[in-house]
Amino acid sequence: MKLSYVIAGGLALASIGWILSGQLGTEDKAAAAPPPQAKAEAALPQVRVRQQAAEARTAEIVLRGRTVASRSVEISAETRGRVAEVFVEKGAVVAAGDPLVRLDREDREARLRQVKALEAQRRIEYEAAAQLSKKGYRAETALADSKAKLEEARAAVAGMEIDIAHTLIRAPFDGVVDARQAEIGDFVDMGDPVALLVDLDPILMVGQISERDVSKIAPGDPGTATLVSGDMVHGKVRYISSVADETTRTFRIELEADNSNRQVVQGLSAELHLPVKELPAHRISPAILTLSETGEIGVKTVNADNIVEFQPVQIIDDGPDGLWIAGLPPTVTLITVGQEYVTPGQRVEPVPESGVGQS
Repeated sequence: MKLSYVIAGGLALASIGWILSGQLGTEDKAAAAPPPQAKAEAALPQVRVRQQAAEARTAEIVLRGRTVASRSVEISAETRGRVAEVFVEKGAVVAAGDPLVRLDREDREARLRQVKALEAQRRIEYEAAAQLSKKGYRAETALADSKAKLEEARAAVAGMEIDIAHTLIRAPFDGVVDARQAEIGDFVDMGDPVALLVDLDPILMVGQISERDVSKIAPGDPGTATLVSGDMVHGKVRYISSVADETTRTFRIELEADNSNRQVVQGLSAELHLPVKELPAHRISPAILTLSETGEIGVKTVNADNIVEFQPVQIIDDGPDGLWIAGLPPTVTLITVGQEYVTPGQRVEPVPESGVGQS
């Protein structure tokens, strides 16, 4: 056999051996490498967390309302006549009993003297009849008739005096003249309005409370109102309606506050804050809130085994410093970033907020 054939055969065998050794090495490496799925299972999703403790917070009911005068009365004439004098202008502050408008008395003084004279006559007649009746010279029926006429005359005098008194229309209580309908020279009949008087002290903040919350508040409870101007007014609950509005199923509630300086006027928008009770609460950012599959509002937390849990919560206050929520344990580990990408029951790798950015 030629040497060239031997060399060629050796090279061929060496090539085949080299090729086979490469395939075997690849298979060993492929068998040694873990499958991609195993790698995915080993890498847990990371979430940013913060551990925090509850703080004492007063839960309160917040209502939208408006300011209302404690009393508002349209004062009307109680007799008829022409306006002879006006004592106040619109916006004037008056005290109870202050004169507002005077009507012309016309012939009322003369008619009063007339009925007084008739009363004196009837009194003399009655006294004479009583003397005669006592001596047996006058029947009891005649005495009774004299007495009836005397009482009629007395009633006429009283009625005339009242009519004259009604010509001077006075303020029934302390307040502000918000409107004045009567002017000098106007003729007013009985029942015609002459002025609108409002009582702004105390001032009322009126709102509507839901049927769910009405049992939590009682008359005498404290409360505050933030006015549209930014001023805060402190007061107490004066009244809660016992009958719900048929349309809204809410109840009227009135918060009474001092307004002796009359700086708060009627008709201002107000936000009523009615404290209910003190309870442990957590302050969070609104971005942490999430919804469960059933639409329940809550937050996601991580337990001691790094398992995600959904915790339903109740929002008790909303302020510039964030939301205050109740319903969580006294100490809890909140997921602050990544809560939308994990589900309850899933194991995660929690990364504390304090450790973010550190090696």
